[in-house]
Amino acid sequence: MKQGEAANRFRRFEHELEDQGMDCFLVTHLPNIRYLCGFTGSAGVLTFANGSWSFFTDGRYTEQAKNEISGATVRVNSLPALAHAAQWLAARMRGHRGRIRIGIEADHLTLAMESAVSEQLSRALPKSKFHLAETSMTVERLRMRKGAEEIRRIRDAVNLASSIFPQVIESLRAGATENEVAGGLDHLARVAGAEKMAFESIVASAPRSALPHARPTRERIGRGFVILDYGVILRGYCSDMTRTVHVGDATKASRDLYAAVLEAQLAGIAAVRPGAAAGEVDEAARKILRKRKLDRYFTHSLGHGLGLEIHEAPRLARGQKQILEPGMVITIEPGVYIPGKGGVRIEDTVLVTETGHEVLTPTSKELIIR
Repeated sequence: MKQGEAANRFRRFEHELEDQGMDCFLVTHLPNIRYLCGFTGSAGVLTFANGSWSFFTDGRYTEQAKNEISGATVRVNSLPALAHAAQWLAARMRGHRGRIRIGIEADHLTLAMESAVSEQLSRALPKSKFHLAETSMTVERLRMRKGAEEIRRIRDAVNLASSIFPQVIESLRAGATENEVAGGLDHLARVAGAEKMAFESIVASAPRSALPHARPTRERIGRGFVILDYGVILRGYCSDMTRTVHVGDATKASRDLYAAVLEAQLAGIAAVRPGAAAGEVDEAARKILRKRKLDRYFTHSLGHGLGLEIHEAPRLARGQKQILEPGMVITIEPGVYIPGKGGVRIEDTVLVTETGHEVLTPTSKELIIR
């Protein structure tokens, strides 16, 4: 990460802490750590106290941390990173006047971890001297609006995933199992340059396409709809797309079902703009399915943010009041799932722009019949 980028993110975060009345903060969620300082390893804690940042890890990551981290002092110790960070924080704040408010990520810190932090702090400070303040989404709120480089990375990940789709379709041959198609899909993505899959790829055929999060099985691809939902990670950032194809001749009912979901998806995309509430976008798609008397088969939210994680804020669902802002990257993915028969889902990754939106996913949404 470039020094200037890290400095800007640290400044924004420090303003958040000031607004919340925090004296210190322990960042323990690894995607949040990566966002703030660039560390990509699997063990570490980032700490802010008295105007300075320190990153704590163990000997496995000494060189990696020094090479990756910007804006924070790297501190390596044989102690667990969280214990080392708590000890350092206590020493750093010993002369602080008044009670010390120490922010922790309540969404990610277990009760056992919180207890361990409190124990380490109480060895150097009276318990009446500090308070562990549970916070939620403090870093994640900053991550909602992507910068230019983040958008480039997401766009590249989206394009990579889309580039292998024609080959994935070719793999839907007679006799192939869902597992074989999913394995081939993952292999194609790796060969194309993906770091890894963003989540376990979904290949759901025939009646199993009515399961929104079906895992691939040894069932052979059957006649009917096949949902293909997958994403890749490229340079740390995720993509997410879903296309539904039909194996064998499609009946009018099947074509009509697909057309209804596509109309709902396009309506959801059309509603994406700065100033729109997330719940309004969800309702725009849901309204179409309600007219078709299919809304009861749409059993999940319309979409979600994505970036360093496959599911990030904002969440596009009923009643969600988060206002969309330029730089947010979201998915629009309505689905209809009819038990015992099958389902359809269509998903694009969409960027909120200054004037409206841009669909990042280039793959056609015309119904493919194999």
